[in-house]
Amino acid sequence: MNGLKAKKHVVLCGDLNVCHEEIDIAKPKGNEKSAGFTKEEREGFSSFLTQGWTDSFRKKYPTKVQYSYWNLRSGARKINQGWRLDYFVIDDDLYNHVIDSSINNDIFGSDHCPIELTLNNKTLKS
Repeated sequence: MNGLKAKKHVVLCGDLNVCHEEIDIAKPKGNEKSAGFTKEEREGFSSFLTQGWTDSFRKKYPTKVQYSYWNLRSGARKINQGWRLDYFVIDDDLYNHVIDSSINNDIFGSDHCPIELTLNNKTLKS
């Protein structure tokens, strides 16, 4: 990823199976040993971000509580006890071109909801 970033803008998108910060999970204290929220996973993600990467949603909305995944078996979506597992991680320089990074949790059909990244293509150079 870092080698590719040296040549052009990079967007890493998808279910990364980690809630990076306490704000990204409904019950942080009760999930400290749960896969996806362990200290080691979170530290690994933090380490990756320090290498010139940006979590576009969290940078755009530093205090917004919004999730992209809910356990279907427990009915967690009905009470909004979710996890933010889905990301657009972008190279730091690309953030200057971000118009919005959003979570579309009003769209149903899966245990995850779609996420969306809007870039200003007028400021991007190929």
